[in-house]
Amino acid sequence: MGHAHESNVGRIWKVFGILSVITIVEVALGIYKPHSLHFTNLLGMNLLNWIFIILTIAKAYGIMWAFMHLEGETPWLRWSIVAPLVFLVLYLIFILLVEGDYIYEVFKNSTIKWNF
Repeated sequence: MGHAHESNVGRIWKVFGILSVITIVEVALGIYKPHSLHFTNLLGMNLLNWIFIILTIAKAYGIMWAFMHLEGETPWLRWSIVAPLVFLVLYLIFILLVEGDYIYEVFKNSTIKWNF
């Protein structure tokens, strides 16, 4: 007896909808830049940037969950894939922000002028 094929059309539309909503929220926040989020600092960075980082990581996890078929795997395998990626993304963000802030302060407080 043959194995019945199950359609994933509904699941694909659901994932598409969730990822689209997250993207629309990111774009809307990027366009409007609410003053309360843009000028509120948390751990040395404004709250708007933290929201972008969290939404981007959530979107990446959703893509891995749905399209790499991680929902059917054991929790340990899932975390062995997701944890290093989350750690490396957060580490990259940390390095970029620290170095970017240092360069900004050098140009802001020294005799070196912005030439670009």
